[in-house]
Amino acid sequence: MTFTPAPWPRKLRSQEWFGGTSKDAIYHRGWMKNQGYPDDLFDGRPVIGICNTWSDLTPCNGHLRELAEKVKNGVWEAGGFPVEFPVFSPSESALRPTAMMFRNLCAMDVEEALRGKPIDGVVLMAGCDKTTPALLMGAASVDLPAIVVSGGPMLNGHFRGERVGSGTHIRRFNEAVKAGEMTPDEFVEAEGSMSRSAGGCNTMGTASTMASMAEALGMALSGNAAIPAVDSRRRMMSQLTGRRIVQMVKDDLKPSDIMTKDAFENAIRTNGAIGGSTNAVVHLQALAGRCEVDLTLEDWDRCGKDVPTIVNLLPSGKWLMEEFFYAGGLPVVLKRLGEMGLLHKDALTVSGGPIWDEVKDVQNWNEDVIVPTEKALRQSGGIAVLRGNLAPNGAILKPSAASPDLMQHRGRAVVFEDIDDYKARIDLPDLDIDETCVMVLKYCGPKGYPGMAEVGDMALPAKLLKQGVRDMVRISDARMSGTAYGTVVLHTAPEAAAGGPLAVVQNGDMIELDVEGRRVHLDISDEELARRLEAWTPPVERPTSGYAQLYHDKVNRADQGADFDFLVGRRGSDVARESH
Repeated sequence: MTFTPAPWPRKLRSQEWFGGTSKDAIYHRGWMKNQGYPDDLFDGRPVIGICNTWSDLTPCNGHLRELAEKVKNGVWEAGGFPVEFPVFSPSESALRPTAMMFRNLCAMDVEEALRGKPIDGVVLMAGCDKTTPALLMGAASVDLPAIVVSGGPMLNGHFRGERVGSGTHIRRFNEAVKAGEMTPDEFVEAEGSMSRSAGGCNTMGTASTMASMAEALGMALSGNAAIPAVDSRRRMMSQLTGRRIVQMVKDDLKPSDIMTKDAFENAIRTNGAIGGSTNAVVHLQALAGRCEVDLTLEDWDRCGKDVPTIVNLLPSGKWLMEEFFYAGGLPVVLKRLGEMGLLHKDALTVSGGPIWDEVKDVQNWNEDVIVPTEKALRQSGGIAVLRGNLAPNGAILKPSAASPDLMQHRGRAVVFEDIDDYKARIDLPDLDIDETCVMVLKYCGPKGYPGMAEVGDMALPAKLLKQGVRDMVRISDARMSGTAYGTVVLHTAPEAAAGGPLAVVQNGDMIELDVEGRRVHLDISDEELARRLEAWTPPVERPTSGYAQLYHDKVNRADQGADFDFLVGRRGSDVARESH
């Protein structure tokens, strides 16, 4: 794709606030000057917003204040005027009932801040799971020049000589405690080894995946995704990003120029190659809706099915994000995809040029981390999209994290009516379950939980863990963490709370999973399924006030991105809000 820069100089959007000698212009400039800004900063130069999700309660993003200062340095150096502002920060680790419920709130905050503030372009400061998609969603709706700075992954964890990955090892250690292979005291001791520096997940969890998605979409500088949070090159990347956004404003290079259908297909294939999080599906579906790009689950299957998983990172593989960065990071993966004919090489990036120009000359410095194609973890990685009478609108599974022997399976359903029922019964000694059963969890989708929590990777019963069982087929309308693993069917749509077939699965029903055939099927007749659905009544109460009610009433299906219907397809920026 060829991009033609806009003419420069020209009048920018911020001059609707700051230009001239009217009462409104003097009002806007005068109040800004109480911070010590001199007259010439309002002379028509690009005003660059720094949209920051820093928060003490969002640990992944706790260092973004420091990085924002580096961004400011870059903006000043390029002749721009940087102005930092906060937006709602949905913390993955400290927000209830789930951060996913508030991704859309953050996106709304970003969108309205960009529409209403006197800025010409924006640097999106993101880190943890929901902040990257939320900031991109809000920026896409307004369509001002925008660029992402990721916070980067934390350093590797180490415990008793073992490399420890954030999230993944919490699950493994918890299973070991339930199996009697690790003591509770040892579990607590391991806690201090898991998160030993600033940054997001050091596995290929959702934070690292979404940083990779931003880079694969072309919305971040090449190499941004994998630099560790505390590496000096992360600060340098931030400063270079500050420089770059000023030129993007002058050129009028916008998200609509970059986030095209080709860019989304590049991201989908990248997700397969890196063994990325299943959460990328729901986030990219939502982002595509904001970008007015027609993206469906069929595109995920079409683009991802033949992509080999070549990044050997937890939870699918062995290594962590530090090793991925030292091996060359995402540019090496993009180059490999290009060599396999799986990359739209002319897709535009924030550099102003095609993505292939950014990656064609990079080298792989560790073939145990980014493996040769013939040694791929899975020759068919990507995301498997399943359909059938249990998921008319689709469900997904991550093959690179699943057990090969369970990819075709038929088993008896053991049903948990909601998350509380699951917690109350999962470890009961008399629970009627064995390793051939299919665990089913209901009412954990967007409306049901509410917010579609990461509970789909249900921990196995303690009695089976003690027998050495480490994986079973699990089905729900929930999500799972990008740090999780197992043969887990997720995002089943329509969800149970919306009257989807999942709501009427009963204990003892037989369920068939056929990943190769892309099928998930409840073995009852169409007539019996219709009878059950006719008799079903929703057990989930509608919230009666506030954002929870808005979320429940307006959120769309998981396969559509779990965004708000009224926010889809609103691309375009107002020149300015009306002055008072």
